[in-house]
Amino acid sequence: MRALVQRVTRAAVHVADELVGQTGPGLLILVCAMEGDDDSRPAAMAAKIAKLRIFRDAAGLMNRSLLDTGGSALVVSQFTLAADLRGNRPGFSTAARPDRGNALYLAFAAALAGHGIAVETGRFGAEMQVSLVNDGPVTIWIDL
Repeated sequence: MRALVQRVTRAAVHVADELVGQTGPGLLILVCAMEGDDDSRPAAMAAKIAKLRIFRDAAGLMNRSLLDTGGSALVVSQFTLAADLRGNRPGFSTAARPDRGNALYLAFAAALAGHGIAVETGRFGAEMQVSLVNDGPVTIWIDL
């Protein structure tokens, strides 16, 4: 499982001009299930991200997690995180197939919510428009 985590002051995802999810302050998490991911990956990724200390403490240091701050998360499926760039046209054969990818994506969002974090999502497989205000900016790439 692969994720791109962005600390945000706010983020939103629209599908055909309809707001389907939003957050702020907290995290925008772009998630890609990879071929071969087993059922344990979503929970492991959720635990890692929930405890990731990338929020400022009173001294301005990144010592607080999403759990510590009480922030929320917007989780958006993004199969293009699996891009293979050997040529000029990316390939996505290492991404999980859509049915498996959707199941793992939903399992990740549920596992993150299971940590007591307010979670909203995009719409798997839809053409989405994602907007955000990156805080910091802080952007972390995670492969599990």
